[in-house]
Amino acid sequence: MRRDFLRARDGLRFARPGVVVQTRQRPEDPEGPVRAGFTATKKIGNAVVRNRAKRRLREAARLLLPLHGRPGNDYVFIARGATGTRAWSALLDDVETALISLTRKSGNTASNAPARGTTKDVKDTGPHG
Repeated sequence: MRRDFLRARDGLRFARPGVVVQTRQRPEDPEGPVRAGFTATKKIGNAVVRNRAKRRLREAARLLLPLHGRPGNDYVFIARGATGTRAWSALLDDVETALISLTRKSGNTASNAPARGTTKDVKDTGPHG
């Protein structure tokens, strides 16, 4: 598994103030499930800060990948310094914008994703923010 997520570095990436998202299509499983990995380096803080940032990214991915993730893709969510303290709605917007932009960059114009901004109604306050 780790090997698959390391390969995502060679794929597409999109950075926002709260997160960096990397993605790569799995050629051996083009219609397989969407998979996600989460990482936070020591550069953003101690273990408590890193774990909080990853929990927030996991929750954002849980809400948004079903809407904007592409089957057969691996996604890696990399926490940034602002991930742990960014307003929950702003973090959701960062993740949503990154996922939509990555879908567009990959050339998939037939996305079944809803219009931008519609997911804020799904959950406006997070359990970790």
